[in-house]
Amino acid sequence: MGGEKIHMDFPVKGGNFSEAGEAASKIKSVLKQIGVQYEIIRRVAIASYEAEMNIVAHAEGGQISVDIAPEEISVTASDKGPGIPDIEQAMIEGFSTASAKIREMGFGAGMGLPNIKRAVDWMNIESTAGESTTLQFKISLKKPVSQ
Repeated sequence: MGGEKIHMDFPVKGGNFSEAGEAASKIKSVLKQIGVQYEIIRRVAIASYEAEMNIVAHAEGGQISVDIAPEEISVTASDKGPGIPDIEQAMIEGFSTASAKIREMGFGAGMGLPNIKRAVDWMNIESTAGESTTLQFKISLKKPVSQ
């Protein structure tokens, strides 16, 4: 990838499981087209998918914005929804506030945020109960220095 920057925005509809994952799939496709390493694509795809599914499962709707720069990929997933009352608790593997209906569809196992944290180099969550949540994460495109 050269010195250019790429910006993409994807609207995400709350409750629309039939289109869930489309934003993550499009992000993955663009990263392949511009020649990003497979391991980086995999990490971005996992984190983007989990973020998108959280919006679909828990919020009225939202947006995923992606900025691809020569040194890193930055993603912001923002939503209008119930917010996260206790972010620390939400980061515990297996903790979920998903409804029984969402669990019956095979989602809501409480692994979304922990999976994102494992896949990225940096993440931040800001949430206001009853209003919104904004999740930001970054993945470096710099190759690690060999020892």
